[in-house]
Amino acid sequence: MKTFFITGVSTGLGAAFAAAAVEAGHQVAGTVRRREDAAAFEALEPGRAHARLLDVTDDDAVLRTVADVESTVGPIDVVIANAGYGVEGIFEETALSDFRAQFSTNVFGVAATLQAVLPYMRRRRAGHLMAVTSMGGLMAVPGMAAYCASKFAVEGMLDSLRQEVAAFGIHVTAIEPGSFRTDWAGRSMTRAQRSITDYDALFEPIRAARLAASGNQLGNPEKAAQAVLSILDVEEPPAHLVLGSDALRLVTAARSAVDSDIRRWEDLSRSTDFPEGAQLAAN
Repeated sequence: MKTFFITGVSTGLGAAFAAAAVEAGHQVAGTVRRREDAAAFEALEPGRAHARLLDVTDDDAVLRTVADVESTVGPIDVVIANAGYGVEGIFEETALSDFRAQFSTNVFGVAATLQAVLPYMRRRRAGHLMAVTSMGGLMAVPGMAAYCASKFAVEGMLDSLRQEVAAFGIHVTAIEPGSFRTDWAGRSMTRAQRSITDYDALFEPIRAARLAASGNQLGNPEKAAQAVLSILDVEEPPAHLVLGSDALRLVTAARSAVDSDIRRWEDLSRSTDFPEGAQLAAN
């Protein structure tokens, strides 16, 4: 049996991850924002589902909550920093306050969670740190600049962290879901107000399609949870776990486009070096 710490377990993928872990015989300390959600979570499996009220943007509260879980529930083996939401809107129309709020939860909330748990795992020389980014952390679409920027930031953070803690026996995995049947694109999403008609032709069909697809997405949250559980005992778990055939297709295409662009401008990239031997000659 492992002890999980999962943020944002009241709905969506977080709820699916937590339910699957409890069903598999693990114990889960899961964070929620409302007391009624705490009671519902603990009713899943009294004694193995432990709810904690937490706002991940409160750094001190994150530290206190992790310390409490370590002392009352048990040593944390697996972290899934899942709490987050989406801001949808054309870049020019998205208020900077919405950008900052997006980063406060999606980036700094993840950083606070992982930093709070890391000292315990480092001392034990074991553990698995995971964070839910998105296919939008490896590719971008119009109308999601704030969200994709936050998820790209988490990807970079995890890639650096992974190299820092590898020698301590700690694994780091970025979970990159595509479109899953949750309320992410519906009730949970913050939508910027439209104000600039120049973007109507591009963005209005995108917003309409996203609203129409909400609740009908291809991805099954329960299967996503089983995929995450399946990597727990793998000797070398994935650094990047892309979930969903849509994510696989779109991420592959986006990364191929980046590779193609780099190759196209390779000569210009190389032209910025000093001539070989110039530095030695100068010395």
